[in-house]
Amino acid sequence: MTAKTTSLALAAAAGLALAVGAFWWSTQATPAPESTFVLLDGSRETSASLQGKVTLVNFWATSCTTCVAEMPKIIATYDKYQSKGYNTLAVAMSYDPPAYVVNFAQTRKLPFQVAIDNTGQIAKAWGEVQLTPTSYLVDKKGHIVKRYIGEPNFTELHQLIEKLLAQT
Repeated sequence: MTAKTTSLALAAAAGLALAVGAFWWSTQATPAPESTFVLLDGSRETSASLQGKVTLVNFWATSCTTCVAEMPKIIATYDKYQSKGYNTLAVAMSYDPPAYVVNFAQTRKLPFQVAIDNTGQIAKAWGEVQLTPTSYLVDKKGHIVKRYIGEPNFTELHQLIEKLLAQT
């Protein structure tokens, strides 16, 4: 082998190793971070309470036009799958005035739980969430299986939800 051939072979092997490593990393489910969510009614939920259901944790804000635009699709997804073991938890960002969040939830008749991240600690724990909407799909075992930044492709999201709901 020439030095050039050896160099190309090593580069190809390194590239393959990186690709395999990236694939392995992307297929590993990450446990949802330990968090306590304060809901609009004053009750509390924890990350542990997400287990047993497939849950979409949606970070959003009333001032986010994409968040407002996607909310009817999030409601429709919840309505479609909630009887099969699916849940949605909408987490309003710390900069969102609580009165706006309450008004939005009431006027839009949000059928799922809504929390306010008053301190920003929940967004921080879930990967330093700063852009809205950012959503995480959590499986029945409490592991994050997919993160969406921006509005998800709802056809693909529904397929993934169905797959996760079918798992035992």
